[in-house]
Amino acid sequence: MSKFDYDLFVIGAGSGGVRASRVAASHGARVAVAEEHRVGGTCVIRGCVPKKLLVYGAHFAEDLKDARHFGWDVPDCRFDWARLRDNVLAEVTRLEGLYGQTLDNHQVEVFKTRATVAGPQTVRLADGRELTAERILIATGGWPFVPDFPGSEHAITSNEVFHLETLPQRVVIAGGGYIANEFAGIFNEFGSKVTIVNRGDAILRGYDEQIRDRLLQISMTKGIEFRFNAPFQSIEKQADGSLMVHLANCDPIPADAVLVATGRVPNTRGLGLAEAGVELDADGAVKVDEGNRSSVPSIYAVGDVTNRIQLTPVAIREGQAFADSVFGDKPTTVDYANVPSAVFSHPPIGAVGMTEAEARNKLGSIRVYTSDFRAMKNVLAGRNERALYKMVVNEATDQVVGLHLIGPDAPEILQAAAVAVKAGLTKADFDATVALHPSMAEELVLLK
Repeated sequence: MSKFDYDLFVIGAGSGGVRASRVAASHGARVAVAEEHRVGGTCVIRGCVPKKLLVYGAHFAEDLKDARHFGWDVPDCRFDWARLRDNVLAEVTRLEGLYGQTLDNHQVEVFKTRATVAGPQTVRLADGRELTAERILIATGGWPFVPDFPGSEHAITSNEVFHLETLPQRVVIAGGGYIANEFAGIFNEFGSKVTIVNRGDAILRGYDEQIRDRLLQISMTKGIEFRFNAPFQSIEKQADGSLMVHLANCDPIPADAVLVATGRVPNTRGLGLAEAGVELDADGAVKVDEGNRSSVPSIYAVGDVTNRIQLTPVAIREGQAFADSVFGDKPTTVDYANVPSAVFSHPPIGAVGMTEAEARNKLGSIRVYTSDFRAMKNVLAGRNERALYKMVVNEATDQVVGLHLIGPDAPEILQAAAVAVKAGLTKADFDATVALHPSMAEELVLLK
């Protein structure tokens, strides 16, 4: 008989925590998980899933206009924010139920309350109860970072944006990362006046420069405005309820909503980790080894709370690897090389491997191939928007070390192409593949 209440206690029922919980339970472990918000975590409840549904909704704005060029008699249409919002939230609730059902089916006990670490093998629930576990897994994810400036309480984050009562006519978005650019595209297509304000001089740092420059160009053509090198100074609420955004180095901007998308920080505040001896980095992330173990042998961590690669599929892989290694007698580590990523901007971006700049710095001699074209649909619709596909090749080995795409369905195309990059295929392998015509994806095997 174990001297502990559980073999594993998981704090956080997001993507990584749920995967670790159910897999550990399937290996025979007695598992409990505590979640203070909603089962499903950031991705399902207030991130990837509801955002992608809004992206789908936003695409209809142009699709309805384009349909007329393809023979459809489409009348002028009115967008109903409340209807889309409520349908998206209903889908989120449905998915939350499925996640809860998965845990229930694996006999994982769920505590819908906050839990903190009270010791190396003890957790404390919000009601004061203390429970013991042979191992504790921290899977509390990340939390939106809001800079400290006067009036910051008037801003919203990606946590609240899905619950807006009405569609704001004027939206100011702080930040230049993927969340900022995704919501800029969404609100712009819904008819809002959108301004992105960035304290730096570029968007989407970490993505290939040509690709992000193309997104900037297209976004400006669509009517999105940008203010660079413009840190927030304050947000002032006006008598009519609107907001006035004061910035350094540029004029104030009136707005009906201000969305702060300036990054996410590991959600470790107040969890009692440092007090239990768990080492955190300067950002508050849990430091772990390749086996996801912290500086305290009985405490592990997976997902965004470790601040390695903040992507849902990575958190899932880490949760699986943890459970298989610790409870399944199947030692597993996660390979972080060539992890694909996407920005669901308008148009979207897909990327895997090294950017051109990274490859030049690391490899020295490289070859770069690009295809700059208009998608067939855009041609007939009379849109001048151009897609850009880019391939980075190691000159010494002919190996494809990076693929970067912007254009319709870029993430869908990139997922399959990422397999080739992960497998170490060469430019010659791409060249030897017969094109699938007519498609946008065929450009990847026709690069010269």
